[in-house]
Amino acid sequence: MPAAPLVLALRFDLGSFARLDALRRAHFPPERNQVPAHLTLFHALPGEALEEIATHLREACAALPVQVLKMAGLRFLGRGVALEIEAPGLAQIRAGLARRWADWLTPQDAQRWRPHVTIQNKVAPETARALHDAMTLDFTRWEARGEGLLLWHYRGGPWEAAAEFPFAG
Repeated sequence: MPAAPLVLALRFDLGSFARLDALRRAHFPPERNQVPAHLTLFHALPGEALEEIATHLREACAALPVQVLKMAGLRFLGRGVALEIEAPGLAQIRAGLARRWADWLTPQDAQRWRPHVTIQNKVAPETARALHDAMTLDFTRWEARGEGLLLWHYRGGPWEAAAEFPFAG
């Protein structure tokens, strides 16, 4: 049996994570909300390569400073809403990892990366549109910090922690 795929996500500072997760818990259908708020860098890395991936991430993160992110706006997803994130430094980090892992990337992970945190998904389009419109009325840009990377096992339900890599530079 092949190893479970790995998900790579950003570790937010505690205050930003709490704010994002509260939005997700408030607006995501509870029966479908199996994971906390997250910004995914890669959706399906090969679980068999866990040790090699962990080595790459330890090396990369040891030299990286905390990343400043801007919650820049809202994105209507058709059946949900996401917060769009401006993160040029994080985009460079992801691009370097994508080059290194090119042979492992799924079509989803090989496409252009658009950083976001989904706060609602899998709802009726009119419900999503109503939330998007309501949140747009008083949306204010705000800053968050990315403090490291989190690697998770994906086993079809809630994610299982595999490893954490703080930005130490």
